[in-house]
Amino acid sequence: MPPAWGWRTRGAGRLGHVTAAPEYQATTVQACGLFPFVAGSGAPSIGVPFGRHMMWGEAVCLDPFSWLDSGLVTNRGMTLLGQPGTGKSAALKRLARGLMAFGVRPLFLGDLKPDYSAVVTAAGGQVLRVGRGLDRINPLDAGPLGAAVARMSGEAATRLRLEVRGRRLSATLALCSLVRRHERLSNGEETVLGAAVDLLTDRLPAGADPTVPDVLQVIRESPDRLIAAAEVDDEAAYRTETKALRQTLALLCEGSLKGVFDGPTTRPIDLDSPAVSVDISAVAASGDTLVAAAMLSTWSYGFAVIDASTALAEAGLAPRRRYFAVMDELWRALRGAPGLVDHADALTRVYRGRDVAHAMATHSLDDLSALPSEEDRAKARGFVERNAITVLAGLPPRELEEVTRVVPLSAREMSMVSSWSAPESWQTGARHPGRGKYLVKTGQRVGIPVELEFVGDEAWLYDTDHAARPQHDGAGS
Repeated sequence: MPPAWGWRTRGAGRLGHVTAAPEYQATTVQACGLFPFVAGSGAPSIGVPFGRHMMWGEAVCLDPFSWLDSGLVTNRGMTLLGQPGTGKSAALKRLARGLMAFGVRPLFLGDLKPDYSAVVTAAGGQVLRVGRGLDRINPLDAGPLGAAVARMSGEAATRLRLEVRGRRLSATLALCSLVRRHERLSNGEETVLGAAVDLLTDRLPAGADPTVPDVLQVIRESPDRLIAAAEVDDEAAYRTETKALRQTLALLCEGSLKGVFDGPTTRPIDLDSPAVSVDISAVAASGDTLVAAAMLSTWSYGFAVIDASTALAEAGLAPRRRYFAVMDELWRALRGAPGLVDHADALTRVYRGRDVAHAMATHSLDDLSALPSEEDRAKARGFVERNAITVLAGLPPRELEEVTRVVPLSAREMSMVSSWSAPESWQTGARHPGRGKYLVKTGQRVGIPVELEFVGDEAWLYDTDHAARPQHDGAGS
């Protein structure tokens, strides 16, 4: 019987073979002792392990908190763009679970499919299901902010009361804009709404929150305080001035939004929960108006939680906590009516100096082009420009040309990302070429190509397509 690689004679089947050497992985500090010419890619190695570098195979970390603390970025805002099926939600789940290990509390505000509820449940977190006959969110609910005000005094309490008042008015204005679609509220109507909110706050006992029906009722009562706010001479003129506003508020209570935002909050967000998901999938089939209203109300309520936690920590009444707010399907909320971009902008712009990171995810910048006005579209593109971290999943060439207007991309980077956007063949059952692949961009730096591979329970916990696919073969959508 011949030896394994043949005899050492001509024509005897001898095969030149070198047995593969054992393969080891180590840091550049350790490996230099064995091979002094080793070099890494320079990818960040601090924070949450996100995936492996597609060129070098080394672990790449992505962490808005650690990156800001280390001076790698200027803020904790993140934008994620990618076609359906390329792994946007899987990337956010990996990042959120990793941040939980560092003590950060993820808030999935407006989970539309839902994509994130399973992750929150697995972490022992809180899942709220918003919809008719389910959990209800009161847009005027101060949430934990109201409890924080009760525990504080002096200038800090006064400042927090003004913040509560501003959030109540902003949320009501946003819902009214949705009902009217293409017509904004007038300055006079905003003044009357503000006066109504103030009057209800004074009337109600401490800790009680007004509701939209309460606002409608007090405007119908025509009290002197509201007549004076409307800058009219008598009650008849006041009723003429506020007729359209009363009709708008009535639609919030009796129209397509009935049963969702017209009463007290049924289950408040738990500040001590390790993670929170507000599942709005029950309203997904009820039209864009209800979806947008649910998302905007959820964002407002969620960021009120962050405000309350921050205020209590600054007053020494609670531990300091960090939050990661995920705003997926961003465009579904912003396209509801003109001016809603301002509402989302006001919610996120003020958090740069606080212990908060937020991620905005959408399919493409073309989604933002569907917003009602050019002013709104320009402001929405500003979200991407202001966020220090951009993560690109598979996108077609035409879309990448639009992205380069706000995020600098080289020709090679564009070619790489576009190659992930569609399969190369018509073979059925083939894995999507872009599933789990991302290009991480920050400022003018060269992008980092990263591939995410599932480990442990991620295959079933992250996969949003498990119901339609018998096998789990990569990152979810």
